Amino acid sequence: MEYFINCNTSSFAVYTGPLDYQKAAHLYRRLGFSASIDTINTATTQSASNLVDALVDQALNTAPTTAPTWADWNNSNYPADDDAARQLRNSQRQEWRLAYSNDMLDNNLKERMSFFWSNHFVTEIDIYECNSFLYHYTNCLQRNALGNFKTFVEEIGLTNAMLYYLDGVFNNGNNPNENYARELYELFTLGEGNNYTEEDIIETARALTGYVERGELGCEPVQFDPTKHDAGTKTIFGQTDTFDYQGVIDNLFAQRSNEIAEFICRKLYEFFVHPDSRDAANNAQTIIDGMATVFITNNFEIAPVLRQLFKSQHFFDDEAVGVIIKSPFDLYFNLFKETNFTITDTNVSEAVNYSSLLGQTLFEPFDVAGWQRDRSWINTNFMIGRWLTIETILLGFYDSNPEQFKEFGIQAADPGGITTNDPAAVATAIVDKILPKGLLTQADYDTAIGIFRGPYEDNGVYEDSPDPNNFGWNMNLENTPTQVYLLLQHLGRQPEFQLK
Repeated sequence: MEYFINCNTSSFAVYTGPLDYQKAAHLYRRLGFSASIDTINTATTQSASNLVDALVDQALNTAPTTAPTWADWNNSNYPADDDAARQLRNSQRQEWRLAYSNDMLDNNLKERMSFFWSNHFVTEIDIYECNSFLYHYTNCLQRNALGNFKTFVEEIGLTNAMLYYLDGVFNNGNNPNENYARELYELFTLGEGNNYTEEDIIETARALTGYVERGELGCEPVQFDPTKHDAGTKTIFGQTDTFDYQGVIDNLFAQRSNEIAEFICRKLYEFFVHPDSRDAANNAQTIIDGMATVFITNNFEIAPVLRQLFKSQHFFDDEAVGVIIKSPFDLYFNLFKETNFTITDTNVSEAVNYSSLLGQTLFEPFDVAGWQRDRSWINTNFMIGRWLTIETILLGFYDSNPEQFKEFGIQAADPGGITTNDPAAVATAIVDKILPKGLLTQADYDTAIGIFRGPYEDNGVYEDSPDPNNFGWNMNLENTPTQVYLLLQHLGRQPEFQLK
């Protein structure tokens, strides 16, 4: 059972209404890892369609993460001493995690999509254990993130990371290994049991044989050996031919285009709009069908599907806002972006490490099926971990530069025309900037406002005035950073903070 039932009845037609702060923030939280108040305020001056086009175009034109010096290393490039080699490999992985994570923070939709695909075309670095393979796998995800899905499938299956992870390197013509063939259909293109047979898998495995030459040094690129490829005839999806690797992909997209489109578009819908794509009224199915039509019409180009989805009334419906549970990366990166606090590589690395503690290790999904997201991010241990790590991060920001909390509070309040001498209004503005749909009840707001006002009431600023807002309080007083800090700490424990 999903956390929310999907009650969204809006259509796939283009949304032409106003882009207020809540809707613009919704767009940035889903397409990337959120954005600063200034960025979202600027977005509200544009039409939704123009903004979506700009974000998709930006993603299409953003280059992949710069190749590291070790991008093409094999085992001969590492020290002969095992401990020294292990330390170097570990430092390279940390370097790459940091570089990629910084790009996730900076590149909005581009890295949101590459990260999405890393949980679709899953590999695990601890299985194949070659840093150069990790680089080229990530590069493949980034280059194809919004490109042509058929091209993507062709390329990802021949990355060394995938060939090792799903045993393609053991797929010999005289002894086929079915692992990749099975996942190609079950997890990557069609969905479990969706119009393929066990015989299709067996025959496909035969067609994929031959990519087995591994070299002697270790971590060398896999080479194709035609003598270890089964060149005989195979029958796949009712078609008989001497299929090879390319033939398998061509046949798959020719014979199962509808199944591919529906499966991939459903995953995109559940990721970007709502985790419940099988609502009783079939509203989500109507949207997925529309997405699939766009996908097929555009020869499996990903970007046109995303453009139409993100421009739709369905995407901007109130029922789509705040209904997805934040992943660990969302939890931390959204906070970084929304507060616009000064972050360092140490902060980013800390978020990456905390995410791992909460079940989301970068480049290490749980298994070949990937992280299951949503409810899987929420259990007793993970919730306590989410609270404590957010508190630790906020405390670190406060200790290093408390004034940035005051600056955030002023920025949160000012653009809405709210005067900064009303603590209740400022606290409310902060709540509504940080939470996708604010707090649930007025009592919840009153509690938050009370926490925000606490430090000043404690030191007598309000004294006995019946109207403390008119007795000198403003956002430039000494305790203001503490007020904002305490409010953010409080919000970090609220159920609404866990949603996007």
